[in-house]
Amino acid sequence: MPALTMVTISAVLTATPALAQTYDPKYPVCLQVYQGFTDYYFECAYTSLAQCNMSASGRAASCVINPYYAGAKTTPRRARKPRPVY
Repeated sequence: MPALTMVTISAVLTATPALAQTYDPKYPVCLQVYQGFTDYYFECAYTSLAQCNMSASGRAASCVINPYYAGAKTTPRRARKPRPVY
């Protein structure tokens, strides 16, 4: 029984934590920066592909469309009143 307890404790302590959300839903474009063959991270802080491409220039990086972009917040427009005719 003590051996089973030790195995269970070691399995719990060595379990990998779940990763947080990779993409920030506030921005439509993300920069994927490569640090190694399988190591990379995302910087979601760009409003256009052109802006992202400028930041990616000369780096081991590429721009991707954010699949979790929530969209721009729009406010409803008020209806125009007709102008009075004099």
